[in-house]
Amino acid sequence: MSAKHPQRPPFRAEHLGSLLRPKALLDEKHLVDQKKGDQAKLVAIEDESINAIVKEQLDLGYHAVSDGEYRRHMFWGTFFPGLEGFEEVTDFPDDIFRMYVPDIAAFTESGHKPGETVLCTGKIKHVGSTYVDQWNYLKNLLPKENQREAKLTMAAPNWYHLRYKTGRAFPKEVYATNAEYFADIAKAYRTELKILYDNGLRNVQIDDPNLAYFCSEKMLAGFKADGEDSDALFDLYIKLYNDCLAERPSDMHVGVHLCRGNFVGGRHFSEGGYDAIATKLFRNLNVDTLYLEYDTPRAGGFEPLKELPKGKNVILGLITSKFPKLEDIGEMKKKVEQAAKLISEGTGESYEEALDRLGVSPQCGFASHSDGNNVGHDDMVAKLKLVRKLADEIWPGQP
Repeated sequence: MSAKHPQRPPFRAEHLGSLLRPKALLDEKHLVDQKKGDQAKLVAIEDESINAIVKEQLDLGYHAVSDGEYRRHMFWGTFFPGLEGFEEVTDFPDDIFRMYVPDIAAFTESGHKPGETVLCTGKIKHVGSTYVDQWNYLKNLLPKENQREAKLTMAAPNWYHLRYKTGRAFPKEVYATNAEYFADIAKAYRTELKILYDNGLRNVQIDDPNLAYFCSEKMLAGFKADGEDSDALFDLYIKLYNDCLAERPSDMHVGVHLCRGNFVGGRHFSEGGYDAIATKLFRNLNVDTLYLEYDTPRAGGFEPLKELPKGKNVILGLITSKFPKLEDIGEMKKKVEQAAKLISEGTGESYEEALDRLGVSPQCGFASHSDGNNVGHDDMVAKLKLVRKLADEIWPGQP
């Protein structure tokens, strides 16, 4: 299942959706969170900030523009709490968690409870989109002919499953098995995607650190110590994705972004190359594009890209969003060349054909958490300019 045109979308120069919030937006958001602010004032600031960041992206030469995720606290938004059958809870027993899942481990090892815990409490049902208003506002800032290029980011369907021990992700009296639970999750995603498609969305990016956690030897060791089969669970997640996307129209581009964590200040949670998951991820996941983190050695080398089949694209996340220092463009070009050579070795296609399925981006967003990474606005712009320049020098004249 691949896009009819391999670059529209994805594009040669991409970013991953979340962008640094202006100070005025953050200040009012923090006041609202403390119940001291004005919600109507916050919405007005969000509107003004989105208008400005969309214009800035267009001025920088980007086509897959986003709203910067400016209306969200975290990158995944409010999809799950918006479903009937899910509730955000603040009081919960600690023994529900797999303590070796990287983000859970990071919180607990630093003496904190896992953030934003959402639990299934009843039968899952889609009762209204929490994304569509965000999409429609973004869409209406663009000329009609460019609306199909804009990108909306979404939560991963497994987001509130991996973190919980077997049998603790949902009440046993509601769902007897993972398969029953996942069937209703998939149904909710199919409903959401249809609503978004009917409102003109054609470019979806699903953000999923969970899949990248299966590259972590530490997490895999935790599964093994518990006597659990991590390979079987990864297979279930691939099937869940494919069930979620089973009814999407052929002109809806869907990509999945993998990273190893991008919390406040750009903190990462896990390490490990794609080797352990590449074959299943690249070959069995029915998406058009994979947005892969590749800014540091913790993501491993490009060898796993030999498993990428024909018809799928990869956006190489070579430029870090975690610190301001700019990468050397010559070194970045060499990395793109290396990746294309390995893809061509794997498929038997020409180097040029393999290169035609690549693009470049930062490795993650600049503000997966609304407070953002350790970079300033000018730093972010410099990074985005570098991505655009890198793409222009490798694929001159292409969006």
